[in-house]
Amino acid sequence: MPDASLGESSANIRRRRVARYLRTESGAAVLLVIVTVVALAWANSPLSDAYFELWHLDVGFNFGPLGLHMDLHHWVNDGLMVVFFFLIGLEVRQEFAHGSLRDRSRARLALIAGVAGVVLPALLYVLIVGLAGSEGLHGWGAVVGTDTAFMLGTLAIVGPRLSGQLRVFLLTLTVVDDFLAVSIIGIVYSEEIRVVPLLIALASLVGLWLLGRTRQWRAMPYVLIVIVLWLATVYSGIHASLAGMAAGLLIPAYATQRHGVVAARQLFRDFWQSPSAASARAVDCGLSRGISVNERLHEFLRLPTALLIVPVFALANAGVDLRGGLLAEAFGSPVTWGVIAGLVLGKLLGIGLTTLVAIRLGLGRLPEGVGVGSVFGGAALSGIGFTVSLLIIGLAFGTTSDLGRQATVGVLVSMVFATLLGWLIFKVAAQRWGEKTADLPMVLEPPVDPEIDHIRGPEDAQLTLVEYVDFECEYCAHATGSWDDLRAHFGDDLRYVVRHLPHHPHGPIAARASEAASNQGMFWPWLDFVFTRQHALEREDLIGYAVELGLDVDRFIADLDSPAVIERVERDLASAVASGAHATPTFFVEGHRLRGSYDARSVTAALEASRRGTRTQEVPS
Repeated sequence: MPDASLGESSANIRRRRVARYLRTESGAAVLLVIVTVVALAWANSPLSDAYFELWHLDVGFNFGPLGLHMDLHHWVNDGLMVVFFFLIGLEVRQEFAHGSLRDRSRARLALIAGVAGVVLPALLYVLIVGLAGSEGLHGWGAVVGTDTAFMLGTLAIVGPRLSGQLRVFLLTLTVVDDFLAVSIIGIVYSEEIRVVPLLIALASLVGLWLLGRTRQWRAMPYVLIVIVLWLATVYSGIHASLAGMAAGLLIPAYATQRHGVVAARQLFRDFWQSPSAASARAVDCGLSRGISVNERLHEFLRLPTALLIVPVFALANAGVDLRGGLLAEAFGSPVTWGVIAGLVLGKLLGIGLTTLVAIRLGLGRLPEGVGVGSVFGGAALSGIGFTVSLLIIGLAFGTTSDLGRQATVGVLVSMVFATLLGWLIFKVAAQRWGEKTADLPMVLEPPVDPEIDHIRGPEDAQLTLVEYVDFECEYCAHATGSWDDLRAHFGDDLRYVVRHLPHHPHGPIAARASEAASNQGMFWPWLDFVFTRQHALEREDLIGYAVELGLDVDRFIADLDSPAVIERVERDLASAVASGAHATPTFFVEGHRLRGSYDARSVTAALEASRRGTRTQEVPS
């Protein structure tokens, strides 16, 4: 008889694997496809009446003289989906604060391509529907948006094996795309405007702005104002998606500050020494202070939105009754073909050609590692409109009207066409133009050379860890103490290599100073000593450290600016570029760049996996 505990263990392992897969972008995309198929099957089954009756159920509440009653379909579209657009707003704010939109060249390219990816699809739709004399012109907004989550998930499935940089470009692009789409929803597809609720909504936006200006770090005040904003917007007649996007844009985002992390560590030390409810609460507050409200809300909402809110929206909106000759009717409708042409051709040409022209004119630049073929493949996948498209169809036509059902068929067909077209373009780009990846290099170049590189540990150690450092980097292994954990765990089984990637203000002179110390056989003592003095890296400070360490100061000063030392640092800089290292710390485990977290536990897991002959992979966020 088989052991029941073994069977249960296997089942638990399978459940964990499924749960882990669903947390990835490709897993979320597959879930969305499954839910869409379920919605279509339900709407075309003998139980179809139950499907449509479910979404017409009246749900609401009364609170004194105030009340809010909508059918379940509107609660999904005007309620749950506000969280989706709020999340987009949070992402936009992050990109402007410390993301790719801070780079003016890339931001300009994303803006140009994003606008073209909205305008050309709309023009194609209007041209096709208008020339046919159809009454569906009001639905032009259905082709302007891209379903970011669905598109990125599909990219993970059909795109190049490594597509991190292409993902960044497309995400930046859809930031512009989604912002314009939500603005169109709020302006074009809103109902009759009511003044008093609109004024309350505007006051709520001002309140969010003031909270951000006061650097309020607690999330609850923002959440309460967003709820008031949502209610006021619903009452005002403006579609709530605009309020969600605007609210997300006003939630402050900033890069994590090292002093906040240090303060939180001290609070945790207090808890470790004297555990109590008060010290635990202090740790929670300290951790929250160290991370912006924007990022905390984004992390809290990201998975529920991908795994619950968007699938529920798909279940409520993708169910089209195809019986009674609807497919034949749809494929004979200008509205259906307007949607297909707008999403598939409009996005491909609008984004792809405009990006190509903008680059040729010097108006922007692509991320490193991304070729033109990959851009067109990503542009094709941008024709997956789904979420925004179905939402606008419901606003423009109603999902159960003939035009609404025809347009929905167009959206579903476009998803298939856009995916196949993107897959084909990626294949051609890989075979004919050698674009097998769309990411930064992943392999260490050149390999470790004991004659040149700085190596700590046995030269013939079983494992090799390379770290690109900047002496002013507050998160490098020596600054955080994670190197001590790694050394304690692996001992002589690990050789540790340091290469320079100075990008902070004092980084270049500090790197040269370490090489000047290395010329006297003192690289590692210098490294350990100076990483505890990151706050003082001026030239005079570095010379003082040479005195404290007992170096020949005259020789140290002469070497500090010598051509040989400068060339040595530049060698490491060239190596960083060739290896895809753009920031510190960047780690290479057995010659392969580590993606994701770089805390001691994660690096240890990657090294152990390499020792076992496997390789850990980052779970995309």
